[in-house]
Amino acid sequence: MTSSEMTVGDLIDRLSGCDRSAPVRQAMNPFFPMAHRLAQVLQSVDETGRTVVYLAEGAEPDAQLGHLLPEVAIALTWQGPVQAPPRRPRRRAGGN
Repeated sequence: MTSSEMTVGDLIDRLSGCDRSAPVRQAMNPFFPMAHRLAQVLQSVDETGRTVVYLAEGAEPDAQLGHLLPEVAIALTWQGPVQAPPRRPRRRAGGN
């Protein structure tokens, strides 16, 4: 097993400090960050015979919740903090 992979034990340890009544979401795709409802946990065996646990979103149409909150994408280092450009005065009809 590669050392960069999170194990079930690692996940349990990290979840143990969380609010047990909080909904579970999955953040996906760092280039177009989206939030998804987590619906399934499935244990299987990969092609090497190693046990693997998958966390999956549901099949319901509302499983994808929309864009990931910017502060979450920033905390995940998927994007940097962005400041809005300075506002310019609006042009008016008639050349003013």
